[in-house]
Amino acid sequence: MNARTLLLLAAALAAAAPARAQDTIPRAPADTLPADTLGAPRDTLRISLPPRPGAGYDSSRTVPSGGVRRDSTGRAAPVVRAPAPRVRPRPTAPVRTPGRVAAERARQRGPRVCAGGDVTLGTNLDTTWVFTASARLGRRVAAFPDPDSMLAPLAPLVADADVLMLNVESAIGRGPPSRQKCAPGSTSCFAFRTEPASAGALRRLAGAAPMVGNVANNHARDAGLDGWYATMRHLRDAGARVTGADTLATPVPTAWGDTVAFLGFSPWTGPDSRNTAAVRRHVARAAARWRYVVVSVHFGAEGRGAQHTYDAPELFLGEDRGNPVAFAHAAVDAGASVVFGSGPHVLRAAEWYGGGLIFYSLGNLLTYGPFTLADPLDRGAIACADLDPAGGVAYAELRPTRQTPPGIVRPDSAGTASALVHALGGQDFPYTSARVTTDGVLVRPD
Repeated sequence: MNARTLLLLAAALAAAAPARAQDTIPRAPADTLPADTLGAPRDTLRISLPPRPGAGYDSSRTVPSGGVRRDSTGRAAPVVRAPAPRVRPRPTAPVRTPGRVAAERARQRGPRVCAGGDVTLGTNLDTTWVFTASARLGRRVAAFPDPDSMLAPLAPLVADADVLMLNVESAIGRGPPSRQKCAPGSTSCFAFRTEPASAGALRRLAGAAPMVGNVANNHARDAGLDGWYATMRHLRDAGARVTGADTLATPVPTAWGDTVAFLGFSPWTGPDSRNTAAVRRHVARAAARWRYVVVSVHFGAEGRGAQHTYDAPELFLGEDRGNPVAFAHAAVDAGASVVFGSGPHVLRAAEWYGGGLIFYSLGNLLTYGPFTLADPLDRGAIACADLDPAGGVAYAELRPTRQTPPGIVRPDSAGTASALVHALGGQDFPYTSARVTTDGVLVRPD
């Protein structure tokens, strides 16, 4: 038998051999694979956005609320995990003294700063709104509920803050105001002043952490200059810190030994947010002294149609309210770690810029009184940012809230604020937006 015959015989025997088990399983095309192979379809949350002029997109956006990373074909990308490092065991664990715990925490991250948007706890300058609200809601509406009770639903959202900052968008005090801001019967002018007890409630919301009240906004002087001084006095007497009254930063020590410097800006009171050269100068002066600088700014157009952010001056009622992008970029360029925006009364996009993070508007947090709280004006959020030892942002998240008339706030388990900020970021800052997961975590762009 020659070699050729042997080869032919071997090939015949191989063809007659039974198939291997793995070859008997039919292979389905990729588009017919089971859902758990491709990744089950994610649930979606439908939100409505006003069209951005010239963008040419459908204003009814469907925003994915899942967190699965996918490749270009739509398949779930494999998760690659590095092997765990081999660590030599120690015979005994070290004693975790308070000093050691603080040192370990400092190596992981810097202070956690949390901030909320607009806060107005009623007004004693005009209480006639309660009659209209009572008739509309079919129940008696109190002009001044207990401020601690109003703020209580927010306590779990700020319990882990090392510093809490709120935009106090009203005067605080009693008695005849030193000036009448609004003419009788005006429909385009609003003046707010809440009771002195509100100052203590705002301070107590922060618990053991320091609380900072920003008074750089268009309502802190609603009771005149004397009322503005009274507002700051009530906040300080309650144990809160105040920022936004002048161009000097407010240093706030934390329980971990860190110091966070706060600066407040607006086109009305405090440093002018429209003067970007001055903004750079004030922030740089603070950054030269303190590692962590946090900026609060009240700016921009207002209302349902003001959800988009433009790199251009924004006007409202004929008033120049500044270029929000130019301001925020100037602040970060000068050394700010985070910029917390308010003023539009609606949520806006968030942006990673340089080493900093910008929230262009955190919306209405708690606005009790004669306010319109229809969607999207009822949406707000607490934003928290962990600052890293280099002065940047190591981690950030949104904690959504929602109000019902006449200003009852609750945490929003639906997470609509996260989806809204995510969608707005993709439209307004397609390359630098902070993408927001359904858990509210802000992710840097790839």
